[in-house]
Amino acid sequence: MLNQSLEQYILIIPVLLISLTIHELSHAYTAYRLGDMTAKEQGRLTLNPLKHLDPIGTIMLIVARIGWAKPVPVNPYFFRDRKRGMMLVSIAGPLSNLIMAFIGIFLYQVSFVTMYDKIVRGNNIVTYWLLFLSIFFSVNLNLAIFNLLPVPPLDGSKILSGILPADRYFRFMQHERMIGMIFLVAVIVFPGIISTVLGFFTKPIANSMLWVTDKIVGLFV
Repeated sequence: MLNQSLEQYILIIPVLLISLTIHELSHAYTAYRLGDMTAKEQGRLTLNPLKHLDPIGTIMLIVARIGWAKPVPVNPYFFRDRKRGMMLVSIAGPLSNLIMAFIGIFLYQVSFVTMYDKIVRGNNIVTYWLLFLSIFFSVNLNLAIFNLLPVPPLDGSKILSGILPADRYFRFMQHERMIGMIFLVAVIVFPGIISTVLGFFTKPIANSMLWVTDKIVGLFV
């Protein structure tokens, strides 16, 4: 984000507030539906962004488009099936970001087609609206893929609990703090490598979403 314009820096603030809040709310709501009241009791079942933001993670998102929010507290002992429950709760956050990314690019396509004459005339409101949707799409797509990486404390590491045998997952999580610290240093020192890894996954997904939304919009416009 270091090369971005002032307008993009300003617009990314509401994007982050919406994206991170819904991401964490999705975790909390899924856990609640599965019988875990922990997040609800700690005030995390809310659309209030202040309850979900992590200062360092938010700064990282603004600076490098890679970051995180405050983890939602989950007690798997309330789930009927602990492994399945943790997987569902962990997947809920990234899935919400993928849905928001799809909504963002869909609205962008619709807005571009229906407001094309205003774009040509240089309407600033429409221009900023399209910029907002573009950032909304990009941030949510990157948030989804980043959080799916199997690195503690990201959602991907928790999804592993439902895939790996219990003993292997336990051995892996014994090194949670060290792996997390190494990963954080790598994100800060080598942001290009992380961006390349994310791009490997986000580009085909983005192209697929663009293709689908283009076909949908083409049916009605």
